Amino acid sequence: MVVLCGGAPFGGRPVVTLRQRPTGEPPLPMMRDVRGGRAVRPSCEDGAVSAPAAAPAPLHLVIGEEELLVERSVRATLDAARQADPEAELRRVRVTDLTPPELVELLSPSLFAEGRVIVLEAAQDAGKEIAEAVLSYIRDPAEGVTLVLTHTGGGRGKLAKELPAALRKAGAAVAECAKLTKASDRESFVRNEVRRAGGKIDGPALAALMETVGNDLRELAAAASQLVADTGGKVDEQAVRRYHRGRAEMTGFAVAEKAVTGDRTAALESLRWALQLGVPHVLLADALADAVRTIARVAGVGRADPFQLAGQLGMPPWKVKKALGQAQGWSPEGLVEAMGLVATLNAEVKGMAASADYAVERAVLKVAAARNRR
Repeated sequence: MVVLCGGAPFGGRPVVTLRQRPTGEPPLPMMRDVRGGRAVRPSCEDGAVSAPAAAPAPLHLVIGEEELLVERSVRATLDAARQADPEAELRRVRVTDLTPPELVELLSPSLFAEGRVIVLEAAQDAGKEIAEAVLSYIRDPAEGVTLVLTHTGGGRGKLAKELPAALRKAGAAVAECAKLTKASDRESFVRNEVRRAGGKIDGPALAALMETVGNDLRELAAAASQLVADTGGKVDEQAVRRYHRGRAEMTGFAVAEKAVTGDRTAALESLRWALQLGVPHVLLADALADAVRTIARVAGVGRADPFQLAGQLGMPPWKVKKALGQAQGWSPEGLVEAMGLVATLNAEVKGMAASADYAVERAVLKVAAARNRR
């Protein structure tokens, strides 16, 4: 199975491999239209693509810029492939990192007849040669390989812009992942998330959730799931306010701060509380990466006046002062190791890891250990 991804949900990483998801993890369910509750064609907004009993279609198009919905669609496609072949392999690569010969190799059938999912990211950035190679492939897809192209809908070049239309013409399964810019669409999304988790949410609770959490779909989805779990399914305004108070006290930055100071016990305790509150894995990974990179940048210029460094590094003085204190406990070797850990975690929380919980916990503990290494 092959996936072409647009936007930047996965970043520009080299080809990587993802194997079987944890035992017992259920496939994503069939979804319903978030605007009216009626059955609809699978889409990113629904967060799932129906998994057929037989092998999935050879061509898929995931189009749009809503990162959460794009990621869900890719995951659902992989789930569908693994219903047909539990050993189906997932590989991801950004199109700008490929040459035409490398693309041909990626799209070649497995020698052992195993199903394959190849994720080619940021298809809208494809150059002329790569775009031509993709257009050539979709005319005659390889057996055992499914192509799912995700694309922002735009494109730098003429051929890159033509890729979505070519996939549609070739009969690709299409999942729309447009940004939910209207408040009514985001409210419908939240209602649908609550229904997916087996609960109900009333009007005042919905308004409170939108007010306290904001417009980010990842956070809204995490909050909806956690609220259903906390309330037994009936989400009211009081529950939302209680959730927000607890969540405000435990953010990804609180976890990251404990990790980069080498306090493994406190970091692990904070992380588990954050996960219980539903803080998204991506936000935890971003906070940890920001903390490590800030320390590395400050440590690289040595000790100096925080206000002078603030202008030089483009950071607030308070952040520079804090990082200067944290940097004292780090060795150059430890920082190099930590930088590698957060880069790996970024890929893992966006689909590479079988368990995002485990990936974040492992990274937090290893960063804390790297800080204490001399």
